[in-house]
Amino acid sequence: MSECHLELTNVGIEFPTPKGPFRALREVDLKIDKGEFISLIGHSGCGKSTVLNIVAGLYEATEGGVLLNGKEVSSPGPERAVVFQNHSLLPWLTAYENVELAVDQVFKKQKSSAEKREWIEHNLKLVHMDHAMHKRPDEISGGMKQRVGIARALAMQPEVMLMDEPFGALDALTRAHLQDSLMEIQKELNNTVIMITHDVDEAVLLSDRIVMMTNGPAATIGEILKVELPHPRDRLALADDPQYNHYRSEVLRFLYEKQRKVDH
Repeated sequence: MSECHLELTNVGIEFPTPKGPFRALREVDLKIDKGEFISLIGHSGCGKSTVLNIVAGLYEATEGGVLLNGKEVSSPGPERAVVFQNHSLLPWLTAYENVELAVDQVFKKQKSSAEKREWIEHNLKLVHMDHAMHKRPDEISGGMKQRVGIARALAMQPEVMLMDEPFGALDALTRAHLQDSLMEIQKELNNTVIMITHDVDEAVLLSDRIVMMTNGPAATIGEILKVELPHPRDRLALADDPQYNHYRSEVLRFLYEKQRKVDH
């Protein structure tokens, strides 16, 4: 039986504003098993990034809290790596050096120089970037930059990968390649992933469960959909799969009927 290793209990958060407190989230409860792939989906402003930032330890919940392996999360830590939509690589460093920064931060005293070099190259290989490890960000494409960002996160050997729309800025083909890479990596490493996405197909393709958020303010979890499609998943085979299309329409129904975005 897989143990619950990440648990959000009654998480709520308020932010101070000039007009008084703004309640972004209320009563968010979620238990995540080790190795699970969870997508958070919902309209803009529904608090998806806020949930991610609380798990990352970048925000502190006003109520409730987060436990990882039974320990309270109150600040950032290397066991939770974040991959943002913009790759946030340092432009003056090569792909190798960008990954090396993270490795030095986490394994400074544990790995020899040779072990460090091997580990950095191993993680760049995982994302198919070993051929361009000595190039700087301005010498590689957007998709390649994002691969380096993922390699850097993986090199920290995190228990939990937190991904905030990691493929949102990429063209459809690059995005598909990266989704396939992510499925391969997760199969190999079995780490827990929480990913924010606006893309319904991406959510169904990658996830074990899709967590659908209600509209803000005071957003919470509206529904959770368990995606019981066998792994490995093949996007072409799934296109005609009735079960895949059922999951897809469930998410669309939630977003466009139950949580129709009201524009003021």
